[in-house]
Amino acid sequence: MSRRRVLVITPTYNERENLENFVALLFGVEAGCDVLVVDDNSPDGTGKLADEMAARDPRIHVMHRAGKMGLGSAYLAGFAWALAREYDVVFEMDTDLSHDPRYVPDMLRAIEAGADIVIGSRNIPGGGVEGWGLGRHLLSKGGSVYSRTILGIGVRDLTSGYKAFTRRALEAIGLSSVKSNGYSFQIELTYRGIQRGLKVAEVPITFVDRRAGASKMSRKIFAEAIGMVWKLRADALRGRL
Repeated sequence: MSRRRVLVITPTYNERENLENFVALLFGVEAGCDVLVVDDNSPDGTGKLADEMAARDPRIHVMHRAGKMGLGSAYLAGFAWALAREYDVVFEMDTDLSHDPRYVPDMLRAIEAGADIVIGSRNIPGGGVEGWGLGRHLLSKGGSVYSRTILGIGVRDLTSGYKAFTRRALEAIGLSSVKSNGYSFQIELTYRGIQRGLKVAEVPITFVDRRAGASKMSRKIFAEAIGMVWKLRADALRGRL
């Protein structure tokens, strides 16, 4: 895998407490990868810190955006940046350390074995979650079961935000047509990939609830995702996806 150009995209909004530790852990397991920090003008100075880190390490890159524009749009901007610079594998990862970098080599091995999209999965044997209460567990697992039932696919963890894509996958998905921006963004990318015949693999991870800062998850965001699956299914049936 060392010959592949690997980029990790991490969108940030008020992640100053986590950014340096996240990058250090990532480079500790995959020293050859690059990192793109997509910062939405964080009031806590995350963007400034990212610039300082980038000045010290050529593997770190920073994209500044004018304000809080949503997770999906941050990843789409990052994907475009990656494709323009000919990266071979592109990861989505949260900066808050809930996505442990130690799973990156496992996910890269799944790419090497032929997967186009690799999902860091909490819902397959060996996967799990630490630090959630019962309500959050029910929200996440129930939403994933609901979504895969409506969409008619077998992926166990449709809402995971820990993912890896090959360049081929990003080019095939049709990024310019992606409609979701919130939590349903993850569901839409995977579903579009499956609709285009891409191979999806799940690798078990343990998701650890964020160690610093405030969670950006809410029931409203999750409800929007649940509604979006019906639109995705309808568009697929009409050949519009």
